[in-house]
Amino acid sequence: MSETVIGARALLDLLGEWRGAGPSYEALADRLRLLVIDGRLPSGARLPAERELAADLGVSRTTVTAAYQRLREQRFAVSRQGSGTRTALPGAVRTPGAHPSGLLDFTKAALPAPSMMPDAVAEASTLLSPLLLDSGYDTLGLTVLREAVARRFTERGLPTDADQILVTVGAQQAIALLARALVSRGDRALIEAPTYPHAYDALGAAGARIVTVPVSTEGVDGWDVDVLESVMRRTSPAIAYLMPDFQNPTGRSMSAAVRRRVLAAAAAQGTIVVADETPAELDIDRPESFPPLATAAGGAHVITIGSASKTMWGGLRVGWIRAERAMIRRLHGVRATMDLGTPVLEQLVVARLFDRFDAVLAERRAALAAGREALEARLPAAFPDWTVPHVHGGLAVWAHIGAPVSSQLALAARSEGLLVTAGPRFGVDGAFERFLRLPLTSAPAQVDRAVAALQRAWPAASRHPLPEPGALAAVV
Repeated sequence: MSETVIGARALLDLLGEWRGAGPSYEALADRLRLLVIDGRLPSGARLPAERELAADLGVSRTTVTAAYQRLREQRFAVSRQGSGTRTALPGAVRTPGAHPSGLLDFTKAALPAPSMMPDAVAEASTLLSPLLLDSGYDTLGLTVLREAVARRFTERGLPTDADQILVTVGAQQAIALLARALVSRGDRALIEAPTYPHAYDALGAAGARIVTVPVSTEGVDGWDVDVLESVMRRTSPAIAYLMPDFQNPTGRSMSAAVRRRVLAAAAAQGTIVVADETPAELDIDRPESFPPLATAAGGAHVITIGSASKTMWGGLRVGWIRAERAMIRRLHGVRATMDLGTPVLEQLVVARLFDRFDAVLAERRAALAAGREALEARLPAAFPDWTVPHVHGGLAVWAHIGAPVSSQLALAARSEGLLVTAGPRFGVDGAFERFLRLPLTSAPAQVDRAVAALQRAWPAASRHPLPEPGALAAVV
């Protein structure tokens, strides 16, 4: 198995503005520790040699040596003679009912399986027997599932048949597949800022030059459409990755007027719009309902991504792409070079859950409403200076914490028993240090624990705010 090696230049991009008010080696160690905690640096990755990293950072080798030593003391790194320094993720003693790490995990905005899951699994098992005579390799997806997904699109106002559906291993593979098929090295790709981290990871891996447009929790629309139209005209992106409903992490939804302007701008530039609608049906009490973005496509080319992971269960690694037949054939050809298909039993389970999907959604909405109520009650009382926007659905809130200390808060919270993702994970160039994503998916008792941990962590985190990053360039 090949090892992950992080070059000095790549690490500089991840570090962003890492210097704080304390000693440089402590600030560097803290930033590296954060990158390991939130997954941007995988456990076991080999870090750059001390001399190389020191040269690229413009610091003394002693600073890097001390930072690596600090990481080893905290068990976030290990060093062996001849093999360099590698990242590590220390565990903790597990207590009954605790997360496997021993920490309360607020990094995943995901619900436990719905009550209908055992029945769906039992029914799927009975449908598996006839399929056991086949090889089990299918890169397009089972017909029964593609028909179920197509029916759901049709019910939501977008007529679809099974030939317009490609089943994938979750939405993340769908994004990676589209990036590989539609982006050539050097092409521009438009994304929202902030956004789903794995989207810009996948586009960057495909060689795209990322172009960002802002989404805010403030204002009526959230999207600055004037900026979006201007950026599209200037850059003519090959692809635009957007989340029109309950955008991750802001929770905002595009109005009908914004949808029309976005699609008109894309049509004018020949930009393919990839609409990630994985959270689209997680509506708690949105005043207005919207059909899939592709219903208003007009002259724009819209491809839709969906997933069972958010609405059904994260353990079901099943997603799908909805597109025109010619595009599905093209994507199918590319997908065959990536893997040999989506797990058959999981596809059958998802198909059975679609038969009772309204009941699944009712459970999800009730759980999300309870999580929202708990957060909206606890956070303002504990942190009066924070801004906690009211969301009408989706999986999380994007809280404004008042100071550029999100990374320090994530680090300090871990020491208090809470895993939480710092705001910069959802942006580029170290942006969003004033924000924290908090999931709606936890029970009120877990919210109580999380808020108490944040209260304990806040004094240490707020003492050393990071320098404010400069304005983000439109093209990164």
